[in-house]
Amino acid sequence: MSEDNAKSMTIIVTKGTLDWAYPPFILATTAAAMGIDTTMFFTFYGLALLKKDLNLKINPLGNAAMEMPMMGMHMGMPNILAAMPGATALTTNMMKNMIKKKGVASIEELRDLALEADVKMIACQMTMDLFEYKKEDMIDGPVLGGAASWVDVATRSDINLYI
Repeated sequence: MSEDNAKSMTIIVTKGTLDWAYPPFILATTAAAMGIDTTMFFTFYGLALLKKDLNLKINPLGNAAMEMPMMGMHMGMPNILAAMPGATALTTNMMKNMIKKKGVASIEELRDLALEADVKMIACQMTMDLFEYKKEDMIDGPVLGGAASWVDVATRSDINLYI
C-alpha cells in the first residue's frame, strides 16, 4: 500500500433495501482487500442487513433513477405503476434475476466476505432495542455498540462515509 492510500475507513449503513445494501458492502470489502482497516456501523433500517435471514426488497416508487434493461433498452417504471400492488415484488424479482444472471455476488456472500476480511461491524444497540431485534436474530461477528462506538473509530479514520 502506498503512503497516499488511506489507512482506515468507516461506513454508516442506514438503508436496508436490496439496492442500498450493495454500496456499503462493496466499498467495505474493496477497502479491506486494499489493506484499509474498515468499520461498518449499522443503524436504523441498515441494521436489518445483519439479520440471519435476509429477505431484501427493492421499491421502485419514487425512484426515478431506477431503470431496468428490458427489450434491448432501459425502461423506468412510472410512479403510477410503481404504486400498484405487486410492483415491489415484481421489481425485486427482476433485480434478483439480473444479479444472478450477471454473476454478481449476493448480499449474503458480500457480508461473509466482509467478515472474512476482518471488516469490523457494529450493530447499533439503540436500534436493536427500538426495533425489538434480538441478538440471536443476527449473524455472528458484529458487536453491539452505540453512536459513541462509531464516533470513537471515526475520529481516528481517514475516510468516513454515510450510506
